[in-house]
Amino acid sequence: MFRRKDYQNIDLEFVLQSAYGAAVDLRRFLPHHHVIFDSPQGAENDICPRSSIADNVLIVVRTGATEALPKLPVHFETTLRCVSDYVIYSDYKEDVQGHHVYDIFDGISDTLKASVPEFELYVRLRIHGREGLNSTTHLGRGPSGSPENPSWKLDQFKFLPMVEKALRHRPSAKWFVFIEADTYLIWQTLLEYLALFNADKALYIGKHMYNGDVLFAHGGSGFVLSAAAMHKYDEYTIKSWAGDMVLGKALRDVDVQLFWAFPHFQGDPVSSLDHSVTKIERRPWCYAPITYHHMREDGIRKLWAFEQGRQRRGESRLVHRDVFKEYVFPNLAARIDDWDNLSMGTEPSEMNSFEKCQTTCETDTNCLQYSYATGKCSTSSEVRLGNEASTRCEEYSVAASECIRWQGGIHHGRAIQSGWVMKRLLKYIKDMDNLCRGGDKDIWVV
Repeated sequence: MFRRKDYQNIDLEFVLQSAYGAAVDLRRFLPHHHVIFDSPQGAENDICPRSSIADNVLIVVRTGATEALPKLPVHFETTLRCVSDYVIYSDYKEDVQGHHVYDIFDGISDTLKASVPEFELYVRLRIHGREGLNSTTHLGRGPSGSPENPSWKLDQFKFLPMVEKALRHRPSAKWFVFIEADTYLIWQTLLEYLALFNADKALYIGKHMYNGDVLFAHGGSGFVLSAAAMHKYDEYTIKSWAGDMVLGKALRDVDVQLFWAFPHFQGDPVSSLDHSVTKIERRPWCYAPITYHHMREDGIRKLWAFEQGRQRRGESRLVHRDVFKEYVFPNLAARIDDWDNLSMGTEPSEMNSFEKCQTTCETDTNCLQYSYATGKCSTSSEVRLGNEASTRCEEYSVAASECIRWQGGIHHGRAIQSGWVMKRLLKYIKDMDNLCRGGDKDIWVV
């Protein structure tokens, strides 16, 4: 019998075998720091999916000088390994680990650059290179973007030239897929999904968002334009708070409507995704994932290793419920130190121990997870993996998919412990599985 103190004498073998069958390999369900995900050793060991449309897809990565160096390299070692063709655009031309990054504003009129204040950062970069960056360039994010961040202000102007440049870069491509430097792209499910559509039709596919009455695809979640839509698209100029919204309006004005592809395209990382959330009458659990946004480097590496492990076992098709059962669930335990599972329901009374917080959650039949930090107990009826942390996230922005306020107002200082009511997760998994009906065709939104 496999037991562990962290699970407080729960018969983990019984729980897992009930959920997954008697032949379950228990090594795949060890607690957080013992989860087995082999790290990729090199391109020669990668297992890449085969598809008749792979060579017809161009992946377009949008980034900026303030994030390219810390965020791009991990993709060269993971998510872009299997991609047939990709191009990277930024506000600064350079080479990153031998991969060329193109200047997205090359060719933009000098008059526009001189008359629009947001281009000040770009002008500094052109004159001084990376030395033109300063501390004000790295201000934080909020629920509606980063209004005080010069790099974010400049980012809104990248969308229209990005589309035009991508078409000139690869005019023969049938599909153009646009992502950001912290977007995790699952190449296998993307190819399977695009194979269900006709690139000769003007298609604009992504996760829906609204700004006023303008419907558009969220840039960080990734979006797709068919060849027909790209050729139908014309130059369009408008000033607004978000470039992805500008693109959405431009496409609408040439009669290319957004196809709502949630939950294939996600605005959340795996660590903060609530698999039970319902939007437009769809839950992620039953559908295949194509992207995750706001992914950290360690999360990208672990998810890539997880993907490759499934490929080696012949389990190529991935559904959100598989990510939960095989990637998230093995990382959960009754207690994990220095970990924040993003439980946002703060209990009203002060508590002086993790154990009292745990008991509070267990007493509430709807509670599935809890966290404790310096007298503060938080609980939740949702299940989230969370992240390694040294202090508690006090306010999590669903819009930004990020923590925007920490306990004490800083990112560090006070320890936090998190835990899950493990016995209840078995029922959670079964209840969620019962929501999925039909065969493989029902994992796609078409």
